[in-house]
Amino acid sequence: MKIKHLFLLWALFLMSGCADDMSLKSPSGDITVDFSVDMDGIPHYQVSAYGQDVIEESSLGLEAAETELAYGFNVKKVTRSKVDQEWTQPWGENKLMRDRHNEMAVLMENDRGVSLTMRFRAFDDGIGYRYEYDASAADVQDGEALDSLTITGDNTYFTLAQDGTCWSIGSYFSGYELPYREQAISATENANTPFTFRMEDLYGSIHEAALYDFPEMNIYRQDSLDFKSELAPRPDGSLARVGARFTTPWRTLQIAKDAVGLINSSLILNLNEPCVLEDVSWIKPQKYVGVWWGMHLGTQVWTMGPRHGATTENAIRHIDFAAANNIQGVLFEGWNKGWENWGGSQHFDYCEPYEDFDLERIAAYAAEKGVSLWMHNETGGSIFEYEREMEKAFAKYQSLGIHYLKTGYAGGMPNYIRHHSQRGVQHYQKVVETAAEYEIAIDAHEPIKETGIRRTWPNMMTREGARGMEWNAWSEGNSSEHLCVLPYTRLLSGPMDYTPGVFDIYYKTACATPGREEWNGDNSQTYIKTTIARQIANWVLIYSPLQMACDLIENYEGHPAFQFFRDFDADCDWSEALAGEIGDYIVIARRAGEKFFLGAGTDSEPRAVTVPLDFLEPGVTYEAVIYADDLDAPVVTQPDGTKAPDKTCYRIEKIKVTSSDTLTIEMAADGGQAVSFIPVE
Repeated sequence: MKIKHLFLLWALFLMSGCADDMSLKSPSGDITVDFSVDMDGIPHYQVSAYGQDVIEESSLGLEAAETELAYGFNVKKVTRSKVDQEWTQPWGENKLMRDRHNEMAVLMENDRGVSLTMRFRAFDDGIGYRYEYDASAADVQDGEALDSLTITGDNTYFTLAQDGTCWSIGSYFSGYELPYREQAISATENANTPFTFRMEDLYGSIHEAALYDFPEMNIYRQDSLDFKSELAPRPDGSLARVGARFTTPWRTLQIAKDAVGLINSSLILNLNEPCVLEDVSWIKPQKYVGVWWGMHLGTQVWTMGPRHGATTENAIRHIDFAAANNIQGVLFEGWNKGWENWGGSQHFDYCEPYEDFDLERIAAYAAEKGVSLWMHNETGGSIFEYEREMEKAFAKYQSLGIHYLKTGYAGGMPNYIRHHSQRGVQHYQKVVETAAEYEIAIDAHEPIKETGIRRTWPNMMTREGARGMEWNAWSEGNSSEHLCVLPYTRLLSGPMDYTPGVFDIYYKTACATPGREEWNGDNSQTYIKTTIARQIANWVLIYSPLQMACDLIENYEGHPAFQFFRDFDADCDWSEALAGEIGDYIVIARRAGEKFFLGAGTDSEPRAVTVPLDFLEPGVTYEAVIYADDLDAPVVTQPDGTKAPDKTCYRIEKIKVTSSDTLTIEMAADGGQAVSFIPVE
């Protein structure tokens, strides 16, 4: 990657371990980290921001079976540095990034001969710290030098300075598809990260960055406001097996004075290493459609038969639709043999298509039409089998000109391995790195959470990792509040393949399918809980460089509101969250080339929000095409028997605007608004 240095100053200061000197401020001076070591040699830290305590004194350290990693430390040296540089990425919410931070590295040793460097970085949007251990010279009982360690405990604490409100999902080491909870910090027993909270006038979010070869971190409450890191365990109960010299992921705390400041933070990416791929020209954001939603509705299936979705005929139809509608890719789930084993052996063939899916013909036809063909590899959690077979599969895909792959892990991993354990993390990374060798970009479902590795491995383009669209097909579904929480929680970690964009709100097409009139059984809660305008806005609000229009394509054909997706560009250059409150509403603007796109969404309350259009280019007139809720929609009976305005009603308005104008966004309950801004020639 090309790195342009605006200002890079390394100032090294060596000093004795005086606790009074171990304080680090962010470049603006608004955020401070204080480090100390207590009488037992246990490291501690605390964080304040804008004159307010955020993290009170909290202990640090890991535990290992072979030697002492947690206490007995004395400070030997403190090294400081400053960095201010710009860097670019091939895709992302913002392609031009700025890394501006101050760093403090505290080198310590204990009486067992273990050295530990606690490395802190303070940014204007938060802090990060990590452990850098060297136990190779540790004094052990048998006198032999250590070459590896068994990590048995993580004593990283986050003692929040005061109670407040938090938004999180519960701790579960094999999945993230849980409903978000809004509750008091002091009422939270455990949580996965990002763990987002508000205390008085400050917002914060605890997460991690650069997760490699280590289990993921969750947090468990020990006392009222005292949270301790818990790592996803190995089958034997230990946490990780590492070398005698090892570095952990960064533990991160994003801090902002308003809710949207968390969204606009670049801290997670800045704590990751630069891109390691020499050629990234094949990694391109795109829009896509595919056979997927029908499987969840029950109108199509993954296996061969009368309702098989991935057939040659259906593939040609989808490729033609994509080519005619400025859509770059088409995904086919259920194309390969093995789905008949679902729920049993979980054995899939990643090279051999079903007899009614002519892979070579379809690949050639897609190439002729200028459309990217996506493959899908469901593993059912069988990671060892997939690791044996994936290079053969990737080579085949590369030979067919295929660059995009959706992976899935909907099932338990073998030998009691948890998805988010060290072995799980190693597997997910092995897939990313192997795929890069064959010029294949990954969209991972049932993934390990995003921690910013997309900077280093930009072929890791998007992933699921939360309750997505499919939950609307066979459960009570996702509320508009859920969609107003995601940008401030899950999406702080990185892109999400939510698969947005259902236009058939009440599933009339699905219910009209012969033999499927009662497809959703007695579950009258199963329907989309938002308006069409909000479904359109989600293409902007839920960031993914690979963005799907997930509905059955017959529901888009001839639909005036689908013009937004035709105009939309997933390859954005700049993004900014303009306004919002967690769980209530959100407004985000993005630029792709000369076009701008705005998305807004509200919860179950109607809402009007006025935003300045000063993000537009000065001196340019734009045609703003507004896709909005129809505030005069007639009241109809919902599938659950309640009365509410018809969610399928919308209006399209075109106006001319410039950067000096303001826009008042009026949204119905559970509604939203999407706007495309296209320069007037």
